[in-house]
Amino acid sequence: MDENDLIQAAKCGDVESFNQLVLLYQDTAYTVAYRIMGETEAAADATQEAFISAFRKLHQFRGDNFKAWVMRIVTNVCYDELRRRKRRPTDSIEEMHEVQSSADGNLHSQQENPETYVQRSELSAAIQDCINDLPDDQRVIAVLADVQEYPYQEIAEITGLALGTVKSRLSRARGKLRECLRGVRELLPAEYRLVDK
Repeated sequence: MDENDLIQAAKCGDVESFNQLVLLYQDTAYTVAYRIMGETEAAADATQEAFISAFRKLHQFRGDNFKAWVMRIVTNVCYDELRRRKRRPTDSIEEMHEVQSSADGNLHSQQENPETYVQRSELSAAIQDCINDLPDDQRVIAVLADVQEYPYQEIAEITGLALGTVKSRLSRARGKLRECLRGVRELLPAEYRLVDK
């Protein structure tokens, strides 16, 4: 069955067809959620909640771009959780000591030496910290554009924003990321180190 057949079957109540759609997009959805939330458990929860919401709202899907529709639900779930956290901030001991997961690069090649692995892990953590420091609206755009490499038009569809808004938020996000990465310049490979002018 192709994607359209799976969608039509799922709209008719075929849970197995919807499960096939989940399998197609769960990795992408999780990666987007992880980069927005910055935590493995929060990303897993957001991804699960997004797919449950997508199943409940499947009758609202009008047949455009299913992937963009699902990613929009994922980003909305993440936005909602980030807003909730701002209203009621909590930090658990587990969250404060969370170890970086495979989503941010713990899988490494057998040829990589321990020093290189540690340097790569530190860089990955520093980049994620810089992403986490972005305002929510800019973080989502930066993740979709620079991590997931979606084209601007698709980002506009996912977020429901005008194309110009997407471009301006991305420009501001990249500027803030550049400034943040100046603080961890020594972790960057030499060819990517930012030079002060």
